[in-house]
Amino acid sequence: MSELPLAGRRFYFVGIAGAGLSAYANFARAWGAEVGGWDARETIFLEAVSDVEVDIGGEPAPPNGFEVVVSTAHAGRIGGRSRAEFLAELVSFRRSIVVGGAHGKTTTAAMVAYVLRELGHDPAWIIGGVVPQLGGNAGVGEGWLVVEGDESDRSIALLHPELAAVTNVELDHHATYASEAELAAFFEEWLAGVPHVVRGWELEPVDMKLSVPGEHNRENAATALATLELAGVDRRAGERVIGSFAGVGRRFELVGERGGIRVIDDYGHNPTEIAAALHTARELQPRALIAVYQPHVYERTRQLHHELGTALGLAEAAVVTDVIDGRDAPLSGVTGKLVLDHVPAGVRRGWAPTLDDAATLALAWARPGDVVVTLGVGEPWRIARAVVEGLSA
Repeated sequence: MSELPLAGRRFYFVGIAGAGLSAYANFARAWGAEVGGWDARETIFLEAVSDVEVDIGGEPAPPNGFEVVVSTAHAGRIGGRSRAEFLAELVSFRRSIVVGGAHGKTTTAAMVAYVLRELGHDPAWIIGGVVPQLGGNAGVGEGWLVVEGDESDRSIALLHPELAAVTNVELDHHATYASEAELAAFFEEWLAGVPHVVRGWELEPVDMKLSVPGEHNRENAATALATLELAGVDRRAGERVIGSFAGVGRRFELVGERGGIRVIDDYGHNPTEIAAALHTARELQPRALIAVYQPHVYERTRQLHHELGTALGLAEAAVVTDVIDGRDAPLSGVTGKLVLDHVPAGVRRGWAPTLDDAATLALAWARPGDVVVTLGVGEPWRIARAVVEGLSA
């Protein structure tokens, strides 16, 4: 590219194995920076930064002269800039498109970046998931910069793009917002400062053939196409390309199929997203649907355990693990069993405190013709992979 905005700078990303910071690290490197980082444990996102020097375990130890960028999950562990502040700097360098919302922002942002690239607009992008058709979770071009914004900690308000899209508004972060009305007001206050805006909930789902299944993806595509039009893309050209978009890693991703059993992994972690994933799995016409859920965030689990259990009741069988230690501290009496206890009667229920327990139980229950869907923010993909490996054995 003609200019490398971060040339000569050095960054140490604390939480580099996360979906977000792995993308930021890749992007910083592509824009000319020297990059290193730390994380508590390995994840699938380290594959995206495989040639970066990464410290695993212990405590982060940035080399002298490195600027430290800290993920939300490790806030307070070490001094440094937040990932939101770093993203705000990147957005300030380019004409930018920011996609926010409770559900679908990763897929919608990926759709926008994919169409822009396929139509020769040479975009840059930072996506909170691996997009195989784009070659990863970050890429650099001379055109629009497409990124996701995060409302969970209000940090999307730090971003000042030329164009913004909000997919939908639903309360998902109870420690940050007291009500959905407060969340809606927050989004509207942010959008008031953006020149061009798309509100996804005002649009009809697209009525066209897509390569990604589910009604929620027809809604995502509608938001993406409206955003692309504001970015100067002809609607018919956008529709022609978006139909070939094949999806994002951990978004209804087929991990494997063995012995007539299909194993799918999905990022869905709140009631709406879990229901969407299971409705989509139902379209595969399984003999039985087995849902395996890893709860994330104690406050969400406390607030929504009834709704989470109800959503899992869309399957014939539900396996629930204990809560993964995410953004908040443990709460007395709040475990994954709260969710499992609210799975409707008539659904086979299994308590599996650890990921290994969950994989063992899913393997024991699965029969030819079944579909196993692993769900959650943390590492349910490990369950999915273990089930596929177990079926192979």
